[in-house]
Parts: sequence; C-alpha cells; structure tokens
Amino acid sequence: MKIEHLNATFQPSKIGNPHGLQITYLKDNSTRNIFVYHEDGKETVDWFNAIRAARFHYLQVAFPGASDVDLVPKLSRNYLKEGYMEKTGPKQTEGFKKRWFTMDDRRLMYFKDPLDAFARGEVFIGSKENSYKVLEGLPPSTQGNHWQYGITIVTPDRKFLFACETESDQLEWITAFQKVISRPMLPQEYAVEAHFKHKP
Repeated sequence: MKIEHLNATFQPSKIGNPHGLQITYLKDNSTRNIFVYHEDGKETVDWFNAIRAARFHYLQVAFPGASDVDLVPKLSRNYLKEGYMEKTGPKQTEGFKKRWFTMDDRRLMYFKDPLDAFARGEVFIGSKENSYKVLEGLPPSTQGNHWQYGITIVTPDRKFLFACETESDQLEWITAFQKVISRPMLPQEYAVEAHFKHKP
C-alpha cells in the first residue's frame, strides 16, 4: 500500500460494528477496500491515528513548503456520498442494476455489495470547465429502470444514467455531483482523468 493514496474512514453502520474502519488504497489505479474492526474501540482509533500520522509525515516530505494547517485536511477524508442507485451500461439498452455507490472526491465507484474489496467500475467526475455536468432526470427514451428519480452525468465521452429510489436520495446525489463538478480540476486530477479515458 502506498501511503500517498491511503485513506481511512470510520464506517460502523456499513461494517455492522461500532468500531468499524474502512481502509482504501489504489492498486493498479483502482480503489481497493479493506474493512476491519476490533472489539476495543481504542485499538481502532489508534490504527486510524497511526494512518493519519504516516500520511502527515508523507505530506510533510512531499510538500516541504506547506504549513501544518494546509496538510491536516489532507490526512484522511470521508466520502461525499454513499448509497444505492440503479445504473445501466454504456449502450443504455441493458436493464438497470442496483449497485452500491461511493463518491470519493472525483471517483464515483460502484459495487455489487457495500463490503466488496474492489469496485465493479469507477467513473471520473471532472469539472464544468471540462464539459462535465449533472442533469436531473433521464433521457425520454430510457427504459428498464425500476426507480423513478433519474440522474444523468454528462462527461466528454458519454452519458451515465442512474436512478434513485427516492426524491431525497436524488437531490443528495445531485448536490454531491454538483459540489465536485463546480470545483476546478487540479493539475494532478488531469492525470487521473487521462488514466480513466485510457482504461481498457
């Protein structure tokens, strides 16, 4: 695991344990999840703090001019949004399938099960300056969705169609997408975007 891409976040309800911790890192530029817990909550907190301390040391070396105030928010991050949505494939003729989605900054990942080690797929969410946008609803010709509250993500390459079970879920997802899309991309995010475009 490279400390550069390591993250830890408390996930008690997802893991089903009050001391649950989700650790993620990049493996071959795909997100890998590890779910851990300990009966002693202090042990879990100690591991969380150890990961943050290691990240802090890494960031101090990687960004020698940065102040501690700038580095602390980068030590770990919580997900912008998680939950179930339905999705269809690139041809938009396949049926919609229920998947667990996790929005980790500009990476939208989907899983068959919330505790899967690897995502079934990942979508890069860029900025509005780079022709990314989120639309409420689905194209009129869309068929096969069981849930009625649609979302369309427009990227420079294609449209991604999602459906939510409730209107409040739809609004929360749209808000999360808009938060990311409205933020200009950083130079290193262009490299991530390029990798997504060249994934087999």
